Amino acid sequence: MADYKKKDGNVYQLNRKRYDDIPDRSRLNLRNLINPHPFRGIDYTVLILVLILVMFGLVMVFSSSYYYAMTEPKFNDKFYFFARQLRWSIVGLVAMIMCMSVNTEFFRRVSGIAYIFIIGILGVVLVVGVATKGSQRWLEVLGTSFQPSEFAKFIMIIFMSDYVIKNKNKLNGNFKSFLIFSIPLLLTFILIAKENLSTGIVVMAVGFMIMFVASNRVGNFVVFGMLGVLGFILLVIVEPYRMDRIKGWLDPWSDPSDTGYQVIQSLFAVASGGLFGLGIGQSRQKTFIPESYNDIIFAIICEELGLVGAIVVILLFALLIWRGTKIAMTAKDKYSSYMATGITTMIAVQVIINISVVTNSIPNTGMPMPFISYGGTSLVVMMASMGLLLNISRDCK
Repeated sequence: MADYKKKDGNVYQLNRKRYDDIPDRSRLNLRNLINPHPFRGIDYTVLILVLILVMFGLVMVFSSSYYYAMTEPKFNDKFYFFARQLRWSIVGLVAMIMCMSVNTEFFRRVSGIAYIFIIGILGVVLVVGVATKGSQRWLEVLGTSFQPSEFAKFIMIIFMSDYVIKNKNKLNGNFKSFLIFSIPLLLTFILIAKENLSTGIVVMAVGFMIMFVASNRVGNFVVFGMLGVLGFILLVIVEPYRMDRIKGWLDPWSDPSDTGYQVIQSLFAVASGGLFGLGIGQSRQKTFIPESYNDIIFAIICEELGLVGAIVVILLFALLIWRGTKIAMTAKDKYSSYMATGITTMIAVQVIINISVVTNSIPNTGMPMPFISYGGTSLVVMMASMGLLLNISRDCK
């Protein structure tokens, strides 16, 4: 039998080399696997913010897509995208409640298997994945398409949070040891970035932040960051379309009908919104911007709701990120804290990239705005992540 001691209100297992700094939860069983009261004691501010953003997203998806869905012969239904997003919102709500209900120890125990599984799936995508607009990112199962790279975000959060605790000596060792430690993260990044650089950047940022919070060797991260910049440049150079996007970013008017087209139209949308916007459903640029309901939806928000509406949306995300940071800082144990750190980083990075693309602050890249952009896989993963964050918030100190 293992020996236990009580400290700071938590039970710790003695003589346990790999998990000596997190509470012992070895008695996970069917009785404590599911919390029968998932809404009890959670951070209701986070819950309300998520629900507001999801409902607002449904409104904006309809507002930005109804004209295209109504005039496109293959759809011929102005509610086409709204109805699909509503269905995925319901699936996401179920996923959120499930992640709120399951004991966080369950995520730790399945994290290794989940990592191996997602690595295999990402490899399958590169071989037999469905190509869309030149990028092979999708898998189709029973008539439903999804992006495995979106699920990789969630899985890397639960995996890296466990991995940094189990391998803390390598994380805090010399740079060679640090690089060996980083192999699982680098492997995931390479498999994703081959066809989806923006999502690869999010996964890398999430893993990097979890490692940084868990480590006490800043020097390793400086060198790792410099190598990361060189790797990023290499990834841009080897794909001609990425170089075209950079040229379109630096001078959109050099090719206004191709590489600079979306940038120019999104800037027109942002500028024409003024202070209070043209009103919901009154956007003109949605008739020019390809798939305005998708990654570029923030431009439509600016046009229809103006500067005031855009600031309100940014403030909602800022408040959500602040609450996530607070949860990470007050979580009951390190594993929970690292997961909350990863979830908050994922939200922050995606919001920053999405808004930066719309305002032409960085080169154009596909990055959905969390909870708002059209897309089933992204929405379900985001809401599941919020469910896990709410789960962690229940036991904050």
